[in-house]
Amino acid sequence: MGDKLKGRNAVVTGAGRGIGKAIAVALAEEGANVVVCDIGGAVDGSGGDKTPADQVVDECKKHGVKAIAQYGDVSKFADAEAAVKACVENFGRIDILCNIAGIDKPKMIWNMTEQEWDQVVGVHLKGTFNFMRNAAPFMREQKFGRIINCTSEAWMGGTTHLNYGAAKAGITTLTWGGAQELGPAGITVNAICPRAKTRMTDDPKVREMVVKRVEKGLMDPSVLKRMDREMVDPSAFAKIAAFLASDDAALVNGQVFLTTAITIARYSKPAEITKAENPTEGPWTMDMVKAAMTPAQLLKDYVNPAPPAPPKA
Repeated sequence: MGDKLKGRNAVVTGAGRGIGKAIAVALAEEGANVVVCDIGGAVDGSGGDKTPADQVVDECKKHGVKAIAQYGDVSKFADAEAAVKACVENFGRIDILCNIAGIDKPKMIWNMTEQEWDQVVGVHLKGTFNFMRNAAPFMREQKFGRIINCTSEAWMGGTTHLNYGAAKAGITTLTWGGAQELGPAGITVNAICPRAKTRMTDDPKVREMVVKRVEKGLMDPSVLKRMDREMVDPSAFAKIAAFLASDDAALVNGQVFLTTAITIARYSKPAEITKAENPTEGPWTMDMVKAAMTPAQLLKDYVNPAPPAPPKA
């Protein structure tokens, strides 16, 4: 057992299985006490079971730390408040927050229901806000905190689960903005962007979906090879999150890291790549916009990601 997090206290959401479990155990291995938050639902968010959280509590305790379970719904503000308070009341303070909980309800946008949108955004984006909002006052008062959010490559756009991708994009922005607001108080806010074998990805339908995207030219064939190499148990990279929670990462703030079993990469923020200036002092006209929207200016190096299908013969 390590001691990089000895004396620290953590709250980890989605900690009953998958990435959340791996991170909770990795923190415990480094000496942190852990509040294991997990409602024990299915991938689509349905149902509930206390067993996964209880089992992870037992696994954490094997490393000589304290651990308790919380079974609340991360999308509910009051449940997030209760989990954070449980950490403070049982361990004395909250030092580390890892927002990992997530569900997935993949549909094409023309088939997605309002409920499917609300549930996914509620767990991922609102859930991350709920816990950050409730942890921030304690961390600001003690002038210390480590917040690690979980985003996904889906934040860059894709097909079949725009609810999930949009929520992850929101978490990425929440990470950047949270780092700016909380950094002066000694609190860092970073995000991991993991590739791993989980209940969400270890579904034959997921691979089938990727194969179809490759066949349609929506994805590069290398994606399949990468999946085979990197879709392994998340324990292979969980110590990356533990490092971000440690004193060694005190100056690492507002960053998003791709985390896999074989790669750590740091993403850049979006930036302007082309620009056109209004040639007059008046408002833009349609003709002026048309003149700017050309390969010589705004559309330089532009490639349509999904051009219309050719008409059937």
